[in-house]
Amino acid sequence: MQVNWQDFLTAQGILGAADDEQRNFGDIVAEVQAAATGNALYELSHLGLLQVEGADATAFLQGQFTNDIKALDGSNSQLAGYCNPKGRMLALFTAFAHHDHLHLQLDGRLREAILKRLRMYVMRSKVTLTDVSESVLRIAVSGPDSISALEQLFGNVPQQPGQLVSLEHGAVLRLAGDIPAFQIFSDAEHMPAIWQALGATHRPAGRNAWEWLQIQAGIPDVVPATQEAFVPQMLNLDALDGISLTKGCYTGQEIVARTHYLGKVKRRTLPAHLASDSRPIPGTAVQDAAGNEAGMVVRSARAPQGGHDVLVEVRLEAVDGGLSLQQQALSLGTLPYALPSRD
Repeated sequence: MQVNWQDFLTAQGILGAADDEQRNFGDIVAEVQAAATGNALYELSHLGLLQVEGADATAFLQGQFTNDIKALDGSNSQLAGYCNPKGRMLALFTAFAHHDHLHLQLDGRLREAILKRLRMYVMRSKVTLTDVSESVLRIAVSGPDSISALEQLFGNVPQQPGQLVSLEHGAVLRLAGDIPAFQIFSDAEHMPAIWQALGATHRPAGRNAWEWLQIQAGIPDVVPATQEAFVPQMLNLDALDGISLTKGCYTGQEIVARTHYLGKVKRRTLPAHLASDSRPIPGTAVQDAAGNEAGMVVRSARAPQGGHDVLVEVRLEAVDGGLSLQQQALSLGTLPYALPSRD
């Protein structure tokens, strides 16, 4: 029997609307601690999901995004940037193919504007774009028991980050990061049972815990406050296999290619910790030692040990002198992946 997903979540104890940045299951601290050291189950209604289909769907998206959409074969996923003609990012997608459709996951607040913009360029192409955020539901799990729990439910699970396994009623995607984590896609008929089965071993967790998990993996995002602020390399997309330099032309390609070929990238996204209980929202300015603007917050989340963990995009030349945020010192961390050696 199909149930209303949001009503189901309310019955499970969720607090706040789907677009509430503080949506949680009653204890934000315990939830992020479960993400850090235990098993967590995440509700992802704040993410949007677009579906692209039609004979020309792959060719159409190939001319829009930074990555090679032709490489999506139903067993993998990729990060892909969507840029304006100046190479500034309008959105960041997790893209994958499932059956005869291509799917694009992004910040849910951007979905209507991005869908409208993409449709403007379809013209005579045989392409249909649909917002399926309400019909294809999204949850995630992380922690040491995630693999065994998913194997009990589905049998086969993806073994490597970026791998996708199709199910009869959805798909499972292995996420990047040192903490084992997976995203599950299904419909309203089947997702409640999946949630309840995983909830036997995983603590329900809200949006803050999900943001923290993504920060630990060094995965950036583009949100309304940071639209058109970044060239893809500033968000480390080249280090995250989010840029193809061989696929041919796409909107903003000239700027992205020039950034790659004409020397050192001067700005990067780095993890850091802020010893403050006041959350710095994305787009908040980061200062250098002289008090000048050195970058901005990309993602932020309350940390398990207190304070906030963040991803910040900054001028690399400002790093050695020390950085501050909200008039407090930032303690820089280490990315879980290597940046290109010339940086």
